[in-house]
Amino acid sequence: MGIDLPLLWAVIILFSIMMYVVMDGFDLGIGILYPFFKDKSERDVMMNTVAPVWDGNETWLVLGGAGMLAAFPLAYSVVLSACYLPLSFMLMGLIFRGVAFEFRFKARERERHLWDKAFIAGSVAAAFFQGVTLGAYIQGMPMEGRSYAGGALDWLTPFSLFAGAGLVAAYALLGSTWLIMKTQGGLQARAGRLTRVLVWLLLGVIAVISIWTPLVDPAIAARWFALPQLFCFLPVPLLVAGAGWLLLRSLRRGRQTAPFLCTLALVFLGYTGLGISVWPNIIPPSVSIWEASSPPQSQGFTLVGALFIIPVILMYTVWSYYVFRGKVLPEDGYH
Repeated sequence: MGIDLPLLWAVIILFSIMMYVVMDGFDLGIGILYPFFKDKSERDVMMNTVAPVWDGNETWLVLGGAGMLAAFPLAYSVVLSACYLPLSFMLMGLIFRGVAFEFRFKARERERHLWDKAFIAGSVAAAFFQGVTLGAYIQGMPMEGRSYAGGALDWLTPFSLFAGAGLVAAYALLGSTWLIMKTQGGLQARAGRLTRVLVWLLLGVIAVISIWTPLVDPAIAARWFALPQLFCFLPVPLLVAGAGWLLLRSLRRGRQTAPFLCTLALVFLGYTGLGISVWPNIIPPSVSIWEASSPPQSQGFTLVGALFIIPVILMYTVWSYYVFRGKVLPEDGYH
């Protein structure tokens, strides 16, 4: 029995995207929350909580994109054709926030507010258009033969725009719980108050997406609600409700790490639900990972490199987070 290379590559790409959402999510969330914190010293602390790790977080996005190009070139070409504009806007947002991140600390006092605004705009744009791309992906992409058959603006629908706003809320919640874990004093207290609002906002978004997604495609509705799959997938919404309850309870009890971990659980469960909705199709609604895969020789060759580089990325990621553990203080940085 041989190795199912398309399945293995699908797992690698799904893992890479999930790692990006988790690790760059709170990073983008810091920028999204910037308007709620006006004090310069508080903004400096917020920036310093992610300064040592923010650029490394985006490694996972590069790995996911490169993996799709190598293992599923058909999906890569179709998704880029269908979502060229939102992906371009996302990249521009990431460029804006990256430049603002570096220049903000070096700017003169009277110019710093411009880089703050660029950091906010870049963070919101990157998060929003990632969600728009996800919404467009779930809706499906029309094809003729092996080419994209839709228009340049097919991604622009109420569902995709709502998905974009929902991902902004998810990243904001990751950012606020990250601040609870990494800061103290007034900044931490304000982050806690924002988190209580964002929890309910994200739970509402998850509920709407859960109802709306089966309406987008009858095949998704059949996958979720037909028997016996219904009993297999029923734990997902129950676990979402449980994670939300634990998150709210940890906030009431003044926990500092538990809110962030519960938010990670919510994000993972949402990601799992979306994966269930489209699996095993890599180009919804009908092209599977096996139909879109590259030749086995190509997948096998690139798999060798992936199996070498992924442990290296994991090791330096774990090491960097270990080195920069603990609270961030206004004057002294990491303590």
